[in-house]
Amino acid sequence: MGIKHSLKVGLSFGLTSAIITTLGLMVGLTSGTHSKLAVIAGILTIAFCDAFSDALGIHLSEESETKHSKKEIWESTFSTFFFKLIFGLSFLPAILLLELSKAIILNIIWGLFLLSLLSYFLAKEENEKWYKVVFEHLFLAILVIFLSNFIGSLISSFFS
Repeated sequence: MGIKHSLKVGLSFGLTSAIITTLGLMVGLTSGTHSKLAVIAGILTIAFCDAFSDALGIHLSEESETKHSKKEIWESTFSTFFFKLIFGLSFLPAILLLELSKAIILNIIWGLFLLSLLSYFLAKEENEKWYKVVFEHLFLAILVIFLSNFIGSLISSFFS
């Protein structure tokens, strides 16, 4: 990617976490409630609260490594928050504008595309076979989607 460590940390962690967390939340809430309102509230809540949480986690993680300056630590913190928030909120327009089931499908495609793109560039930077890295990351993301759907359906069947 050719970017400094602190921004690379924020981008790679923020984007990945936003995609996995938000897709899991959306799919689980949709299968559990079929409520557009619940999905919108979930996206907004997780976009802000989880962005703060992940930024703090990155901050503490970077502080635990003695090789980073205070400036680098804060850059990682703010970039994680920013990227997590922006990419988390990027799932909202489809939910607002489309029927819920179509929006979920479009958002899954969007999330997997973003994850593939990030994985490709990370693999290229590390001189790894890009298709292996992309496949591995997509497999894990799809696993989260299926588990979220299963859990949402299970909750719906028990509490409906």
